Amino acid sequence: MSSLKFFILFIISLLSQICLPQATDGLMPYMQDFKSISANNTVTVTSYEKGGAHYVYAGGFGGIDIFSLNKEGKLTPIGSQALYKEDGPARGMVVDRIKGTDFLFVANKHGNAIETFKILDNGTLDRVSLTMDTDETHLGIAITLQVVHMKQGSYLFIGGLEETPGLSSFKIQDDGKLAHVQSMKDDEKIYTDGIIGMFTHKIKGKTYLYTGGFQDNGVSSFRVYENGSFKNINNIGDTTTDRYLTGAYPVTGVKLGDHYYVIVGHRHHKYYEKNGFIKNPDFVYHGDAVSVFKVNRKGALVPHSILKDDENTKLQGQTRIEIVSVKSNEAILAVGTRDDASIQLCKLDVNGTLTPINYLETGYSIYYGLRSHKIDDDNFLIAGSNRFDLKKVVSYKVSPKINRGKKVLRHIVNLKYKEEATEAQIDEAVKAFENIKNEIPEIEHLEWGVNDSKEGVSKGLTHTFTLTFKDDHAREIYLFHEAHINLVTKIGPIIDDVLVMDYWTEQ
Repeated sequence: MSSLKFFILFIISLLSQICLPQATDGLMPYMQDFKSISANNTVTVTSYEKGGAHYVYAGGFGGIDIFSLNKEGKLTPIGSQALYKEDGPARGMVVDRIKGTDFLFVANKHGNAIETFKILDNGTLDRVSLTMDTDETHLGIAITLQVVHMKQGSYLFIGGLEETPGLSSFKIQDDGKLAHVQSMKDDEKIYTDGIIGMFTHKIKGKTYLYTGGFQDNGVSSFRVYENGSFKNINNIGDTTTDRYLTGAYPVTGVKLGDHYYVIVGHRHHKYYEKNGFIKNPDFVYHGDAVSVFKVNRKGALVPHSILKDDENTKLQGQTRIEIVSVKSNEAILAVGTRDDASIQLCKLDVNGTLTPINYLETGYSIYYGLRSHKIDDDNFLIAGSNRFDLKKVVSYKVSPKINRGKKVLRHIVNLKYKEEATEAQIDEAVKAFENIKNEIPEIEHLEWGVNDSKEGVSKGLTHTFTLTFKDDHAREIYLFHEAHINLVTKIGPIIDDVLVMDYWTEQ
């Protein structure tokens, strides 16, 4: 090969590495399925693989709904589990294997208790333990759980929003029961007033736990010892300039190369009504951002970088951050937002810099209900909403973004009304469907008509409604919009059958 040809090939290779976007830069969540739940809403979601099968647990007010998840991201309901006092809501659910047995640990927020369930072979649950709050522990209004595995045993760390907040450690016994080890009461030094996020790093044989304090606006790091006891290492509070920890909420982390990172989101107190829930209403709002901390050799947190919200991102009211995938030099994160009602995908590089990729406007607020799950080589997200009118759990596949060009989406709804439905009821249903465009501006166009086919293969369907959307966001917002939910609830009793199809086409 001539030196000139070799030089040209070298330059082309170099440019391809520098100029062409990497595959992860074009990822996007695409909805695969959604199913109804029996609980009043979806507050928390977790998932687990057992015996080659994949299960999703969606917890809310009243109970936990159980689904199987297949490799296409389809959800199949397989059961439900009532909570203690049949209230809840289920919060901070974590699934783990303890000495060969699979358990689901649930923080029962209003029950002031931790429930332990054994996961049976078919994915359903059997309660094996109920740990109630005492004067020594901090299980009142329990919200967040974190399992920490040590050489001689495993421990469940618990935080919440009680009036006397703090952090507690319990040893997990072989039968799933919990034995109290240590509780640390919140004070002016540590940030444990309203622990809504926790994460654990293991660094050179030592275990460190990181917590976010929602009410006291900061993050704390702790060393965890072999017997499940712990001590505080360092604490970092909010500022009105370069830190974004007012309402510290989700906490997660990842190791990239030789670096250990902790990522913290927040839902600023400005998003809450000043009705006494926020203990310190004297706050300053200077934006929304996701904060990245680096862990030093002593396990302490060090402020490292931020990704601030702007007109091109959806980061207002971050309530959940999930690690979607990890390579040696980068990680993909999904940020669920309550106030932007979106899932924002981001990339964290080996240097600890967080950059936005793409976002999907889900059309519903995410509270604590977002979970990443991998099946074979595919990455999924399972989400739910705290909205009481929605009562759905939704699955998404994280895939390369599809170039739609100038195409629009046609959403075709074919209906058959029940024989006993009166003409007046049908007219009212049609008018309600027509009016939905006035309530959901994301609908670009709506038209409808009565079937006039003479081929005899309409299968009794009589009315067709065609809605046009300009992009994926618009369809998501429509599907989960309050007006659409109300429409389905209103006309559902007189619908005998329905056929829905979507397709992309040139305008």
